[in-house]
Amino acid sequence: MNQEVGVLNSINPKQQGWLTRVLRDETTGGMLLLCAAAIALLWANSDWHASYEYFVDFRIGPQSLDLDLPIHIWAADGLLAIFFFVAGVELKHEFVTGTLSTPRLAAVPIAAALGGMIASATIFLIANRGTDFSQAWGLPISTDIAFALAVLAVVGRGLPMELRSFLLTLAVVNDLGAITVIALFYSSGFNLLAFFAAAILIIIFGILQRQGFSNPPVFIILAIGIWYATLQSGVHATVAGVVMGLLMRVRLKNNEEVSPGDCAESFLRPFSAGFCVPAFALVSAGVVLSGISLNEVIKQPLTIGVLLGLLIGQPLGITLGAFLTARFTKGALNPNLSWWDVLVVGTLASIGFTVALLINEVTFAGQDSLLASGKFAIVLTNGIAILVSSLAVVLRLRFTRRKTQV
Repeated sequence: MNQEVGVLNSINPKQQGWLTRVLRDETTGGMLLLCAAAIALLWANSDWHASYEYFVDFRIGPQSLDLDLPIHIWAADGLLAIFFFVAGVELKHEFVTGTLSTPRLAAVPIAAALGGMIASATIFLIANRGTDFSQAWGLPISTDIAFALAVLAVVGRGLPMELRSFLLTLAVVNDLGAITVIALFYSSGFNLLAFFAAAILIIIFGILQRQGFSNPPVFIILAIGIWYATLQSGVHATVAGVVMGLLMRVRLKNNEEVSPGDCAESFLRPFSAGFCVPAFALVSAGVVLSGISLNEVIKQPLTIGVLLGLLIGQPLGITLGAFLTARFTKGALNPNLSWWDVLVVGTLASIGFTVALLINEVTFAGQDSLLASGKFAIVLTNGIAILVSSLAVVLRLRFTRRKTQV
C-alpha cells in the first residue's frame, strides 16, 4: 500500500485555523441540536402537546406569493437552505484549498462517504423490499456532523486532529451526496418555468462571483430569488443553498484579506449551527409516543432498516470504501491514523439526524402515521448510535493512551 500519499498528510497552519473554527462552531451546534431534539420530544409528549402541534403547523407568510407555509415547512425549506449553503461553501473550500484539492488526496474520504451511503441504503432496501417503506431508502444515508462532533467534544478529547478532519471531510462529501439524492429522488411537482428562472439567476450569481463583484445586498437579493424560484419549481429548496455555496469564490483576489466564500461562511455558520439546525430539530423531532405501540414500531421494517442501515451500513461502507481505495489506488491513509480510527469515524457517521428528518418529512408528507413511525425510527437509532459511537471513541482513547504509556 502506498504510504507516500496521505489523505490528511499535513494540515498547514492556515488550514488548521479554519478547521479548528469549523469544528468549534459545529460542536456547539451539536449541543444545541441535542437540547432542541430533547425539548421537542418532551413538549410533544407533555400535557401541552396540543400547543406543540399548533406551533409546528402555524402558517405564516404572504399567501399572494404562495408562501403561506407552516412553520415546520419554513424550517425544512428555509432554515436548512442556509445550513446547506454553509455546507456548500465548506465543500468548495475543501475542493479548492483543502484536503480535496488533489484527486489523490480526495479519493479516500470521497470513497468512504459514498461507501457509507451505498451500504446503508442497500441494507435499508433489503429490510424493506416489497413494503410501502422502500421509498424512504434515503433515511439512513446521511451523517450528522454536528452531533458527531458533539460526541467527540464530550468523550473524544485527545484524539488526533487528523481523525476530526477526516470526519469533517467525509461529512461534507456526504452532505453533497444527500442533497443530490433529495434533488433527484425527493422532489415533486416540477415547474419548468420556475426552474428556468432559478437556473438564470444561478448563472448570474456564479458570473458575479467569478468577476470579483462584491456587493452583499445584490447577492442577498439574488439568493432570495434563487431560493424562491427553486421552491416554486418543485425541486427541494435546500438544493438552492448548496448550489449557491458551491458557486462562492474562496480564492483571494486583488488585495482581499478574506474571500467572499469564507466571509459568508464565517458570518452564517454561527446562525446555521446555533439556530437553523436546532430550530429544525425543534419542529421536526417531536414524535408523540403515546399513540404508538413501541413493540410494533420496533418490529417494523422501517425501523429495522434505519437502525441497521445507520449502525451497520455506515461503519461497514465507510471502512470498506476507504480500505479498497487505499489498497487499489494511489491514495493512502494518513500515517497518523489507523484503520481502527477509520472504523471509529464510521461509528460517528452512523449518527444521522438532521437530513434524515428532512427526508422523512418529504417522503411521508401528509401520511401522519408513517411520518410518526419514521421520526421514531430516526430518534431511536440516533440515541443508540450516540451511545455506540461514544463507546467506540472511549475505547480508542484508552488504547491510544495505553500505547503511549508503553
